[in-house]
Amino acid sequence: MTQQLNNQLFAFTKQLTDSAFKAQSLALKGLETVAELQLKALEQQAQVSAEFVAEAMETRDANGLRSLWEKGSSLSRDNAERAVAVSQEVLAITQKTAESLNALVQEQRQAANDAVVVPVVAAAKKAAK
Repeated sequence: MTQQLNNQLFAFTKQLTDSAFKAQSLALKGLETVAELQLKALEQQAQVSAEFVAEAMETRDANGLRSLWEKGSSLSRDNAERAVAVSQEVLAITQKTAESLNALVQEQRQAANDAVVVPVVAAAKKAAK
């Protein structure tokens, strides 16, 4: 009896740790993807801003300032659009990760139900004999 209980406990613990490892792996993969996406966006924004600053340092007359003003407005709009696009991608990645974690939880729940039902049915059949 004790051996059977130990075997069931060991199987449940192994299943739980496997699921926890899968969940951690999914979460870290999603986090890595989001960090990579944000880093690329930051790198691109820094490059564009550095080019703008370099152009601003070279401006010498009023016409240059006028074109710089227009370019600055365009740069701000582009940065805002890029930020919105990155936010949407981050949201999509987060949603996919959450769906994967939910599927893992459903799988774990089904396995736990099966682990409980099978021994009960076997015990009921044994008791009926």
